[in-house]
Amino acid sequence: MKTSNLAEQIAQKISQQIASGQLAVGDPLRAQTLADRFNVSRSPIREALKILTDAGVVEQKTNRGFYVTGSKNGGGDTVPLALTIERESPYQRVADDWRNNVLPEEVTEQFLRDRYKLTKAQVQDILVRAAREGWAERKPGYGWSFLNVAKSTESFQQIYQFRMVIEPAAMLSPDYEVVPEKLEELRAAQQRMLDHDIQRLPVEQLLATGAAFHEELIKFANNPYFHMALVRVNQMRRLLEYRAAYKPDRFIEQSRQHLIILDLLSRGEVLEASFAMKKHLSGALTSKAELIRALEPASAS
Repeated sequence: MKTSNLAEQIAQKISQQIASGQLAVGDPLRAQTLADRFNVSRSPIREALKILTDAGVVEQKTNRGFYVTGSKNGGGDTVPLALTIERESPYQRVADDWRNNVLPEEVTEQFLRDRYKLTKAQVQDILVRAAREGWAERKPGYGWSFLNVAKSTESFQQIYQFRMVIEPAAMLSPDYEVVPEKLEELRAAQQRMLDHDIQRLPVEQLLATGAAFHEELIKFANNPYFHMALVRVNQMRRLLEYRAAYKPDRFIEQSRQHLIILDLLSRGEVLEASFAMKKHLSGALTSKAELIRALEPASAS
């Protein structure tokens, strides 16, 4: 049975509450109580509970209802539920098909509705998000166009090589000036990632936090062209990043390295921060490129 976009969103929110400890193992999940909490009918609640049951963090007991069970996998290498739901969402099915050259460059909403058996609202949500993420845009007349973004290991590597040039260089520009208040905001965001966000947030938000870190630091160069270029390439790599992102350890290491760079900047050690940034991007390229290469279609060169 196809699940609705609303049910998936509710399942994500419940999973975040479980991951953050707001809901503990053994807590009951009453359909009517959840319907009242999310201001919806019981139908999407039942769908959301099925998603959570299939994921193994909720258990349905005969004649007793649903209860929180935690993760069915006890190992530290498990994928957080929020990431699992994101990976299996209709948005990701469409994104993967575009990345794998299955879809035409121009589509209509009706085409996507028919192909993926989705509602009008689901398709509109997907296209609005795709436009926000930088790989789709509405045509002037009728329909939508998918944009030429990074869809191969080679293009992904080129983007990271470009970033390894401009981001460290921006730090060494004569007008680079750290804003202490912004530095502390970034530090707090990275610490939240380590404390709980990695386990409870969907991958879209995790990646957005990482991108925002780099985009805010490059603003310190007081050169709008550095910032504009970085924002654009961050959008172009987003499709491949989604599929390379489902390793919590990767986000943990990323946040730790971000904090090291922030510490260097707070002490005025800009040259050292520039070197740390280049090393950080080089490591990210190596680890992510290997995953992305494995995800490429067999026919890709």
